Amino acid sequence: MKIAVCIKQVPTREWQPRLNDTRTWIRDQEASYEMNEPDAYALEEGLRLREKHGGEVVVCSAGPARVQQVIREALARGADRALHVEDEALGAADAFTAAQALVPVMKEEGFDLILTGLQSDDQGHAQFGPVLAEKLGVPHSTIIMEVVVQSGSLKVKRELEGGWFQYVTMPTPALLTIQSGINQLRYATLKGIMAAKKKEIKKVAPPAGLASRLKVVALYAPQKSKQTVMLGGGAAEAAHELVRRLREEARAL
Repeated sequence: MKIAVCIKQVPTREWQPRLNDTRTWIRDQEASYEMNEPDAYALEEGLRLREKHGGEVVVCSAGPARVQQVIREALARGADRALHVEDEALGAADAFTAAQALVPVMKEEGFDLILTGLQSDDQGHAQFGPVLAEKLGVPHSTIIMEVVVQSGSLKVKRELEGGWFQYVTMPTPALLTIQSGINQLRYATLKGIMAAKKKEIKKVAPPAGLASRLKVVALYAPQKSKQTVMLGGGAAEAAHELVRRLREEARAL
C-alpha cells in the first residue's frame, strides 16, 4: 500500500505571535516551528497501516526551505521518503494554494491512500484535505477516528457532533483527514534520527501560475477588556437581572 501523509510546519504554540509591519502575517523569521499536531496523528496512522499491510509511507509538504525540519522529523519517526514542494511564498499559503502546489507531484506518484490532519494549528480552515481530494479526483472523508483496510476499499469511522459516529465504506484511492487523538504518537529514536539522514527528500518546483485565492487584509491581537456592572435592588431583583444579562447579553445560558 502506497500511503502519502501531508504535513505542515506551524509556529509552536508556546511562541507569542508578533505581527509584521504590514499586519498581514506574523514575523515568521522570529518564530519557532514544529509539526502541525493533527498531521502528526495522520503520520502515526499511516505508519501503523504500513506496519499492518506493508508498502511505504511518503511524507508530502509544501513550503520554504525551513519545512525540512519537520520533514526530517517525520522521516525519523519512520516515514520512508519525502516530497517537498519548495517555495518561500508557500510559508503563509492558504489551503487552496498549498493543495494546488502538491497536486502535480502527487498525481505522478499515484498513491493508494492520502492522509492529512483534520486542520492546521495556525490557520485552522480544515479545507486543505477536501480541496486536495477534489483536485486529485479521489473520494474523501473527514474527521476520521478509525481506518480499516479491506480488499480494494476502506471502512472508516467518522466523528460527528453530540457524541455520534458514522461508518463509511469507500473505494481506494481515497483521502482521509485524521482527527487528533486517533492513536498514541510515537517519538523519533536515536536510530530513527540517524536513519533519516540517509532517506530521500525529493525537492520539487511549484507548478507554474500558482496564485493565492485568499487575501489577508489585516490581522490584530485580541484585546482583553472587562466592565464591572453593579446590580441594584433587592436580592430577588438582582438575581433576576443577572439571569437576564447572562442569557441575553453574555449568551452563557
